[in-house]
Amino acid sequence: MAVRIVPSVLPVDFAHLGEAVARLDAAGADRLQWDAMDGQFVPNLTFGPDVIAAARPHAGCGFEAHLMCERPEELFERYVDAGCELIIVHPESLRQPHAALRQIRELGAGAGLALSPGTPVAFAEPVLDLLDLVLVMTVNPGFGGQPYLVSMEAKVARTRELIDGSGREIALEVDGGIGPDTIAGAAAAGADVFVAGTSLWRAASLAEGIEDLRARAEAARTAR
Repeated sequence: MAVRIVPSVLPVDFAHLGEAVARLDAAGADRLQWDAMDGQFVPNLTFGPDVIAAARPHAGCGFEAHLMCERPEELFERYVDAGCELIIVHPESLRQPHAALRQIRELGAGAGLALSPGTPVAFAEPVLDLLDLVLVMTVNPGFGGQPYLVSMEAKVARTRELIDGSGREIALEVDGGIGPDTIAGAAAAGADVFVAGTSLWRAASLAEGIEDLRARAEAARTAR
């Protein structure tokens, strides 16, 4: 799969959300990630579906919702209706993982499974046939701006082996502390989708930041 750079909306100025989303889209984002937190599964509160729906007309790229919520099954339809083409959930939050992932697909969205640093790769194995993406978190979920956990690269590599062994076209995403100094390690370990947050806003421009990350990931994948 081609390298994809997915900016997180979490670091933007919420007072100018539509403008920020438009800027990220124009800068070359492959899609945008909405970190939806409910203050229960993680100790932070962020984007509801109505906010995402209001931002949807401001970007032509895809949207993904990373649901860090208790009982996310009750929210799938609302986030899909808000314009999210990919819904990512944590296995710990699901009462019936197979049923939940089927529900996402029946709504017409792609289904992703997020593995927190302490969540074993084995959680993904029984549901691979229902997944379009596996997300390996390279920080603990809940807050942006955390340092990248280098130890998670071994987990990315194990997930890559699991996906390749399945023979299925499943994307492998990493999220947390991704920037110019860390993206090569994640790419060399086997990731092909990279969520970038605060690092993009430190670049000379958003377009240059996205292109730099893409080039570094592609170089690391080529050398793998």
